[in-house]
Amino acid sequence: MMNDPQETTHFGFQTVNKDEKADMVAHVFHSVASKYDLMNDLMSFGIHRIWKRFTIDCSAVREGQRVLDLAGGTGDLTAKFSRMVGEKGSVVLADINDSMLKMGREKLRNMGIIGNVNYVQANAEALPFPDDYFDCITISFGLRNVTEKDKALRSMFRVLKPGGRLLVLEFSKPTAKVLNSAYDAYSFHVLPKIGEWITRDADSYRYLAESIRMHPDQETLKGMMLEAGFDSVEYFNLTGGIVALHRGYKY
Repeated sequence: MMNDPQETTHFGFQTVNKDEKADMVAHVFHSVASKYDLMNDLMSFGIHRIWKRFTIDCSAVREGQRVLDLAGGTGDLTAKFSRMVGEKGSVVLADINDSMLKMGREKLRNMGIIGNVNYVQANAEALPFPDDYFDCITISFGLRNVTEKDKALRSMFRVLKPGGRLLVLEFSKPTAKVLNSAYDAYSFHVLPKIGEWITRDADSYRYLAESIRMHPDQETLKGMMLEAGFDSVEYFNLTGGIVALHRGYKY
């Protein structure tokens, strides 16, 4: 029943059955996959590259380690991690969406990145990896699309090694009211028009804007990570809190 809070969730500003959301999100990313990198550059004015660079710098990934790039899309982080872990390490690029995974595989292979990267279609809520397996997990602009975020965070905690760390890079709540107003105007009026222009799909980018507003703010996500078992959780506001990087450890 749609009025049972245990059986419903948010898809942007809509209330939908939980078992419908994954397919609805999949449709969004099937639609935008071929233009995903171009849209990222246009939507963020290229600043997403700086946010991802900061995430890499905070990861403390070293040669020989195992890294999971979850909801890794077209593989921006995977490409960097592949070079950092070297031949003795490994990186798994995982995404629930087959279209995004194919784009990532093609992009990285065209870059000559082959030997130490594996590709896995996986749901963040039930990761198909052994306990205590990865040294580092990143999820970049993907957690807000997960239906049951608490379940996903517990799944990530399970597959991290003791001493491992999780980094969540995600849109968040701007810290200044004036910035919040400008950001709303851009997200709900400009962004869908860019989506219509580039991908002929304004609705998918309208959903992306709505999903950002429904995502937990900085302190709420920090509390969720602590509840999932992570320690020493901290976050860094980037570009005035439009984006935040959360980092937590498994001890």
